[in-house]
Order: sequence, then structure tokens, then C-alpha cells
Amino acid sequence: MATPRHPSFGGTLLGFIAGLLIGLMVALGVALYVSKVPMPFMNKGATRNADPAGNDADKAKDWDPNAPLYGKNPVKAPEKPAESTITPNPVLAPPAVVAAPPENKSEDPLGDLARERANAPDPFQYHVQVGAFRSAEEAEALRAKLSLAGYDPQISVRDVSGRQVHRVRLGPFDTKAEAEQIQQKLSTAKFSAALVRVQR
Repeated sequence: MATPRHPSFGGTLLGFIAGLLIGLMVALGVALYVSKVPMPFMNKGATRNADPAGNDADKAKDWDPNAPLYGKNPVKAPEKPAESTITPNPVLAPPAVVAAPPENKSEDPLGDLARERANAPDPFQYHVQVGAFRSAEEAEALRAKLSLAGYDPQISVRDVSGRQVHRVRLGPFDTKAEAEQIQQKLSTAKFSAALVRVQR
């Protein structure tokens, strides 16, 4: 017994073949069109001149690096005006002013700058902070310990995030070296100390 053919089987095969043929024709048409259109960056008909030395000098003299950007209508460079035979009235130039060389010209300008900065006054004051506490009693207890050790601490009160902080500090010191020296002495005496820099 033969199996009956499905009625859409022939239509599907015929549609597939027709689509394949139409696709091939479109691809052939695109290939022909592309091969006939001139390529923008290819110069198919360009050949070299027989006299390379003679024309290259002239071309180099009038060469414009922007020539490819002009397209089909290149912009010509403005011609130089003819030289006139009229001579302008001579104008006397003011005498040239010669700047005097600096008197202290040094071989080491970076060293001079470093010396200037070393001699300049420090724009900061330095404090050595030994502690910061929420309660005034703890700050007073630390101040008493430091006073017994021979230092002159001060307590300053400051609001930090809505809470009062009592800071125990030594100073102010005019130089960072003085503050670091005191900080080192406090560290050897088992006090934890931090260096604080404040704008004058």
C-alpha cells in the first residue's frame, strides 16, 4: 500500500528552490553593481611619470596636504600680490631695552628654592595631642599625669558630631621639629601622642 503524499510537500520544495534562485540573482546583481562603481581609495589608472626627479621638486613646492579633502573642486591658494615699488617712510625703532642679568645667578636654582622655603616662616602651628575624651574628668586626669611628668598641657573643648570632645594638647609649637621632639619624649614616657597641624 502506498503512502499518500501530503499536498504541501511539493509546494515547500518548489518555494525553497524559487527562493534560492531569487537570492542568487540578487547576489549577482549586487556583485555586478559593486564591480562597476569606482572604488574611493583605489587609484586604478595611476601610473608613475617617466621623469620622477623633475616634477617631484615642483610638486613638493606647491604641495597641499589638504588637497584630498577638497573633492572635485579644489580651492586654489591665493596668489601673491605683485611687489610694489613704493617704499614706505622709514620708521625709527625705539632703542632696544636690554634686561639686566640677575645679580645672584646661581648654578643650583632648585637648591636656592629649597633654602628660601627653609628660611620662610611656617604657615602652620603644631600641637601634640595626647588624648581626646567625652568626659571632662578623664581629660583632667590625663592633664594631671602630664603636669606631674613636667609638661604644661591644655584642655580644649570642641563639638564633634553633636557631642563635646575634651582634647588634651601640648603646644602650640612654631616648628614641626619642636612638636616632633615633644611627641618623641611622650612616646618614650609611654604616652600615646599625635601631631596636629593648625593653620595660623
